[in-house]
Amino acid sequence: MNNIVRVTNQALAAVLGGTQSLHTNGYDEAISLPTEAAAKIALRTQQIIAFESGATDTVDPLAGSYFIEALTDDIEKAAQVYIDKIDIMGGSVKAIEQDYIQQEIARSAYEYQTEIESGERVLVGVNKFTEAEAPAINVFRVDDSIRKMQSEKISSLKNSRDNNAVNNCLQKLGDAANGTANLMPFILDAVENYATLGEISDTLRHVFGEY
Repeated sequence: MNNIVRVTNQALAAVLGGTQSLHTNGYDEAISLPTEAAAKIALRTQQIIAFESGATDTVDPLAGSYFIEALTDDIEKAAQVYIDKIDIMGGSVKAIEQDYIQQEIARSAYEYQTEIESGERVLVGVNKFTEAEAPAINVFRVDDSIRKMQSEKISSLKNSRDNNAVNNCLQKLGDAANGTANLMPFILDAVENYATLGEISDTLRHVFGEY
């Protein structure tokens, strides 16, 4: 339940920062797809901020705040350091190929987790102010029959479609991906001939690789 409060703070911070698009997580998304109740609370969180908090009554509620402006400057400076380093490496693609971006994400995640486990960063209900509680009961679970039904539908599709046409479309898509052509017309042709999302994705992975 603490996640409801966390999401509220996060959403309010986004609104105060002038966000143009906002998603609020369900409180149980850490353990499953959100239940209907959790999704409704996430929606109500946005509505309460929009209609009760007053945060939307002015364009920029935090305008002129020295603290916020100082934090913004710090973020800009830190971001520019990353941008400059990635530019020197030859751009984002080169940085990914050299494993730089993945390593930075992993390093940041490791530091965050280390701070939690050491107690340096307080996470209420996790490493401080904890109490024993029963495991979550009302967790959304997907019925495995859905997976079986979808597998059967895909198998039926592959048996009834023109597989020669599908293979021809996928071949053309692969050839286009190896060049500089707009891929969308080739993807649409593949879809219209009942190529599956997996087949289209595998074709592109074969050309571009996977990161």
